[in-house]
Amino acid sequence: MTTECNQATFEFQPLGKREVVGRFDGGTISSDGGGVLLREVEVRTGILRQFAACFTDHRDADLIEHTACELVAQRVYGLALGYEDLLDQDDLRHDPLLAALVGKGDPTGQDRLRRRDRGKALAGKSTLNRLELTPAGAGEESRYKKIVMHTDRADALFVDVFLQAHATPPARIVIDLDSTFAPLHGHQWGRFFHGYYDCYCYLPLYVFCGEHLLAAKLRPANIDGAAGAQEVIRRIVARIRASWPTVQIVLRGDSGFCREPLMAWCERAGVEYLFGLARNARLCRIIGAELQGAKLEHEKTGRAARIFTEFEYRTQKSWSRPRRVIAKAEHLEKGSNPRFVVTSIPAEQFDAKTLYEQEYCARGEMENRIKEQQLYLFADRVSAATMRANQLRLYEAAVAYLLIHALRRLGLKDTALETAQAPTIRQKLLKIGTQVRITTRRVWLSWSQAYPYQELFGRICETLRSLAPWRPPPRPC
Repeated sequence: MTTECNQATFEFQPLGKREVVGRFDGGTISSDGGGVLLREVEVRTGILRQFAACFTDHRDADLIEHTACELVAQRVYGLALGYEDLLDQDDLRHDPLLAALVGKGDPTGQDRLRRRDRGKALAGKSTLNRLELTPAGAGEESRYKKIVMHTDRADALFVDVFLQAHATPPARIVIDLDSTFAPLHGHQWGRFFHGYYDCYCYLPLYVFCGEHLLAAKLRPANIDGAAGAQEVIRRIVARIRASWPTVQIVLRGDSGFCREPLMAWCERAGVEYLFGLARNARLCRIIGAELQGAKLEHEKTGRAARIFTEFEYRTQKSWSRPRRVIAKAEHLEKGSNPRFVVTSIPAEQFDAKTLYEQEYCARGEMENRIKEQQLYLFADRVSAATMRANQLRLYEAAVAYLLIHALRRLGLKDTALETAQAPTIRQKLLKIGTQVRITTRRVWLSWSQAYPYQELFGRICETLRSLAPWRPPPRPC
């Protein structure tokens, strides 16, 4: 591809007797040479193709140059590679490597229909923006915005990808749910002030099973933190049990999800639960002896002291039945620190100490997954005007997470980056300066000989190439 280069020479501080000069004459170079790993992951998981199937494209196929699948892939690859805004896509239109990742047959864009688009193989921000702005009721008669997102299909996608990731059903799974906040700086629909977070925000609901993302639901901030959780969990459990009827399911969350309707549903549905329980004066009186014992132990040793106990407990009004409560009577240097959890898991399975320290406290790992979503895959970029458009942005960030997690799970297993998060994977494997040369028969990628992770990169390539390509399931007759 012919590249227009600025031939001005830039002078920098000399290196001894040598001058240090630079020019923009290196040819076609992309900074995302490792992105081909993501494309190999997509070929073997079909994540982007399944996400594209969540849209109905009412446009005339004879009059378009960018299919819905290509638009979705361009946006998600951009997020995974670190480009958070639609504005970035106007610059990325010239990148032949990203065009190759998306699947453009002409990655140089020289065959575009309009002269002004030639040299730009990919869609610009205005075309991509139609994904977000298309209303739910759009159809063929609509003028511009005709690519309709189906939220029910997108919600089902995350569970389907989770099921596809397991060759055999596990005997037991633990589903974590938590809410977080996405601050708002405009006047988006559904914008409310939240006293705890001290800002205008949304309250997204996340559901994970280990590192597998099962749901990402955008919610306004004027609701209870557990609002809508029962409906989301009911849908997820039904879809999992349709494929794995004998799997034991445990639902885990903090005290914000300790609500009678959710616990009662779990008991009826045969789902075990483990929720934090907010302390109150009555609970603290029940474990008064244990709290005193922990205090005496702390005074004796000078170290944190913990005593675990359990008892049956029922609230005076809100609970429909007595339930098993685990208490941690803890005394620290700052004073007493009692903690409680409520569970349907019987004592025969886990004693009080094990249930709290190993089963309940493990939920803290979910916060790392949420941080990975919001800080590094831009799930908090919800600056569109409508809730529907911002939900699509959350889905796109969530699918980018699925892609990164699939690379970690399939390609990085048993390597030094097996547990690396998105920014480390991006920095060490995806952000590689690459010279791109397009010929009639090949797309040549030339990486630097000084790249420090060549052996690891080659090993990942071999691992991914050894996996079978994804095939869509057959449609029912």
